[in-house]
Amino acid sequence: MNILSLDNVVKRYHNHTAVNHVSFDIPKGIVFGFLGPNGAGKSSLIRIITSITAADEGTILLDGEPINEMTSSQMGYMPEERGLYKKMKVGEQLLYLAQLKGMSKKEAKESIKKWFIKFDIEDWWGKKVEELSKGMQQKIQFIATVVHNPKLLILDEPFSGLDPINTNLIKDEIAELNRNGTSIIFSTHRMEQVEKVCDRIVLINQGKVILEGDVDQVQQEYKDNIFRIEFDGNMPSDLQNPHFSIISDDAKSVTIQAKEGHNGNELLQNLISKGIEIKSYQEVLPTLNEIFIKKVGESNE
Repeated sequence: MNILSLDNVVKRYHNHTAVNHVSFDIPKGIVFGFLGPNGAGKSSLIRIITSITAADEGTILLDGEPINEMTSSQMGYMPEERGLYKKMKVGEQLLYLAQLKGMSKKEAKESIKKWFIKFDIEDWWGKKVEELSKGMQQKIQFIATVVHNPKLLILDEPFSGLDPINTNLIKDEIAELNRNGTSIIFSTHRMEQVEKVCDRIVLINQGKVILEGDVDQVQQEYKDNIFRIEFDGNMPSDLQNPHFSIISDDAKSVTIQAKEGHNGNELLQNLISKGIEIKSYQEVLPTLNEIFIKKVGESNE
């Protein structure tokens, strides 16, 4: 079952098509990376999913049902540009936002207190948002996003402005929510974060899907037959071979690319035959950042 399904979604603004027949599915219970350069159409698509704006064409299903103003209460959305009321007290603001999502005042208060205890901020209830640091405000924004226990959590650059300690704190809470069944859309420019936390990704550019798949499968698909070998002793100087090329080397390791039609086993046998004492041997997979740059560059040509 999918928590979210998009089918041929289109959004136009005057003469510009921001979302151009986009289709993809997000299975339940995963962390899904939603990627793309600035101006790719990510924000337009998120606004459609959360019913802030409507699509011109296509359908979107949340847990099998067409999205509408009511389904937005089953989502939690933390935008990159935070939306807290600076002059309002923290507790009152969270109560108000939780009740907008359909919670009773009693339910909202119980859930907020649980999160305050979890984050060790029980004394923040009466503070105004403007009295808090940016990192503290980020915690409040996160609580506002998850307080109603949404089915689908949409996080746009959730770690922006956070110090390393609070980044790890929010990461841990996101992981726990996911373990407890919350499906998560994670939108960021930080590809190293995507590699660590996401199960599956979609990459859009110029309003179109240009790449989709499980993170591991995508990296396997774009690998370049590159291997890194660590060794003891001295590496022979006669490593030249028409089937392999050395990309880099140092005193105790070498990175080699096998040419098309040749593989890592052949490379390993070649090195062993030369009497090299190998300590470790691994295939070097491309990073998502490298794949991102390559695919966006190709789609812009």
